[in-house]
Amino acid sequence: MANLNTRWRQENTYDAIVVGSGMTGGWAAKELSEKGLKTLVLERGRMVRHLEDYPTAATHPWEVKYPRAKLPPDELKAKYPVQNRTGYALTEYTQHFFVRDDENPYTEDQPFDWIRGYHVGGRSLLWARQSYRWSDLDFEANAKEGVGVDWPIRYRDIAPWYDYVERYIGVSGQAEGLPQLPDGVFQPPMEMNCVEKVLKAKTEARFPERRVTIGRCAHLTEPTEEQIALGRGKCQHRNMCMRGCPFGAYFSSNAVTLVAAEKTGNFKLRPHSIVTEILYDEAKGRADGVRVQDETTGETMEFYAKVIFVCASALNSTWLMMNSTSRRFPNGFGNGSDQLGRNIMDHHLGVGAMAEAPGYEDRYYSGRRPNGLYIPRFRNLGDAATKRTDYLRGFGYQGGAGRPNWDRNLHAAGLGGARKDELSQPGPWMVRIGGFGEILPHADNRVTLNRDRKDRYGLPTLRFDAGLRENETAMRRDMKTAAVEMLEAAGFTNVIGYETPSPPGLGIHEMGTARMGRDPKTSVLNAHNQVHECRNVYVTDGACMTSASCVNPSLTYMALTARACAHAVEASRRGEL
Repeated sequence: MANLNTRWRQENTYDAIVVGSGMTGGWAAKELSEKGLKTLVLERGRMVRHLEDYPTAATHPWEVKYPRAKLPPDELKAKYPVQNRTGYALTEYTQHFFVRDDENPYTEDQPFDWIRGYHVGGRSLLWARQSYRWSDLDFEANAKEGVGVDWPIRYRDIAPWYDYVERYIGVSGQAEGLPQLPDGVFQPPMEMNCVEKVLKAKTEARFPERRVTIGRCAHLTEPTEEQIALGRGKCQHRNMCMRGCPFGAYFSSNAVTLVAAEKTGNFKLRPHSIVTEILYDEAKGRADGVRVQDETTGETMEFYAKVIFVCASALNSTWLMMNSTSRRFPNGFGNGSDQLGRNIMDHHLGVGAMAEAPGYEDRYYSGRRPNGLYIPRFRNLGDAATKRTDYLRGFGYQGGAGRPNWDRNLHAAGLGGARKDELSQPGPWMVRIGGFGEILPHADNRVTLNRDRKDRYGLPTLRFDAGLRENETAMRRDMKTAAVEMLEAAGFTNVIGYETPSPPGLGIHEMGTARMGRDPKTSVLNAHNQVHECRNVYVTDGACMTSASCVNPSLTYMALTARACAHAVEASRRGEL
C-alpha cells in the first residue's frame, strides 16, 4: 500500500496547480507554464474547446425556436430563477454557458444576483470586454478616507503589468490624458457613430470636466504578429461575442492564454474537477496540494504542488478557502484575520437616462460594433470643483446610440406588406447611458458557508448577506441627475431618467472577500497576492480586491495575476515557497 501511495503522489505532483480556467486562471496557466513550471489547471466544469465548442457562433435569428431566442418563462423560472429576475442575457444562443440555478443554489438574507458559468474558460467567454486601468485615485482612496484598509500597492507597482497585459490581449481605445483613467497600450479605437459624436461635442462643451470617449475593449482592431500567431484575427463587428468568438478577436482564456500555455508543453488541463479543499501540511507549514471531487464520477482524489494559484472567481475561491479547515485553520484557510468572506463589493448600476435623437434619420452605421461609449468618473477627483459632500468616490457611464432593427415590436399589430416595409427600415435613433458606481467595503457585507444546504454534488453552499448602503444611495441620485443633464445638453428629446433595483452581484464584478492588505490582522493577502499565513498559496481573482473603483475590474485582475506569477516563480527559485 505504501508503494501505491508513493506512486499516486508521484503521478499527481506538479510544480504548480491553478484552480480555475477563467480570466485569471488562464493567465496563471500561461505565465507559470511559460516560465518552466509543470502546471496543472483544474476546472470544475466541462471542456470547452476554442472553435469546436461554440455551437451557436453562427446561428441565424431565424434558426432559433423562440422570438429573439428568449427562453420560455416557465423554463427560466424553474431552472434559472436568478437570471430570470435579473433579465440578464440568457438566451438560446448562450444557455449552454450559464449554470442552472436550481442545481447550484445559494441562500440570500438580502438579494444577491450571482451569475455564473462553469466550464473551461469560465466567464472569460461571457464578459463585456471593457478594459480600464485603475489610478492612484483608486489605490489611495481607502487610506485617505479611512475606509476599510489601505491597499498594499500603488499604481506604479502595477503599471508595467497593465502594459504587459494590454499588449498581449489587445485593447482598442482612445488615449485621453485623464489622471483618473490612465491611458494604456491601445490598438486603434472603434469609431463613434454620428449621434454619439454629437453627444460628445455638446456634453464636453457644456461640462468640460466630463469626457465622452469610446470604450476601451479587449477586441483586436489591428492584430499584432504575436496575436496572429496564436490564431487570432481582427474583430468582425458581429456583436455575437457571448456565443464564443470563432475569430479569436476578443480576449478569452479559450482563444488566448490556454492556447499559449498548451504550446509550452508544461501544461495539463483537467476539466470536471471540483476543487473542494486546499491541503495544509502541518509539518512543512505550507499547503501541499488540493483535494478534488470529480464532477462526473464523484470520485475523490488529490493533487500536489509547491505553489497553488486560486483563481476560481471571487466567491468560489472564497468558498474553497472557507471549506478548507484544519487544526492550523479551523475557521477557513488563511482566515486568522476573520476577513475571509467579508467586504463583498460589486458595482451598482441600473440608473441613468435615455432619450430620442431626432434629425439623423438619413444616417446609419456599418456593422454591429461590440462596444459603446464610456464617460469616465468626474466626481470627487481630489479638487474642490469636483468634490461632493453627500457621498464618497464616484461613477462612470457606459452606453451609446443606435437604431432599433427589424426585430423591434415583434408583438405589435400588423401583417402583410405594410408591416414588412415598416420593419425593413431602421427605427428612430435612441441614446442611453447607464452608470457604474463604486460600492464601499463593509465587513458585515459578507458571505458565509452554509453546510445545511447542499448543491447537486452534495457540497456546502454559500449564504449572502450584503446590500447597498447610504453612500451608494446618495450616489445613485447624482448618477441619474447627471445623466439627464448630459442628454438634455446634447439637445435630445424625450429625455427620461431611470432607476431600477441593483442588488450586489448584478454588476457581475464580485470583489473583496479575501482582500489584500498590509497587516495580517486585517487582511487575507499581502502585496503579492500571497496568503499572509501560507505564502505558497496565491489568490489573484476578484476576491483579492481591497476596494472596488468604478471601472470594470478584469484588466486589473489579469495584471495582478501576471505580477503574482512572476513573484511566485522567483520566490520558488529562491526556496522561499
